[in-house]
Amino acid sequence: MQTRNKVFEDIGQLMTNAMGVAQGAKTEAENAMSSMMDRWLADRDFVTREEFDAVRAMAQKAREENEALKARLDALEAASK
Repeated sequence: MQTRNKVFEDIGQLMTNAMGVAQGAKTEAENAMSSMMDRWLADRDFVTREEFDAVRAMAQKAREENEALKARLDALEAASK
């Protein structure tokens, strides 16, 4: 009976080791994919979120200034007629 328990222990240990190897391979694959995506994104001319938000804020401010200037110009044109 002792031999049978040893066989089961060995099988259990083998399965545990296999799960460890599988987990390690999964982690390595995730790291490799993440690294590949980072390199791919770095090669593109994408802007960061901060840059995008800054440009959007500048565009909004320019729109507001244009509207204010248009209203002022309309008032000046109306006054000169």
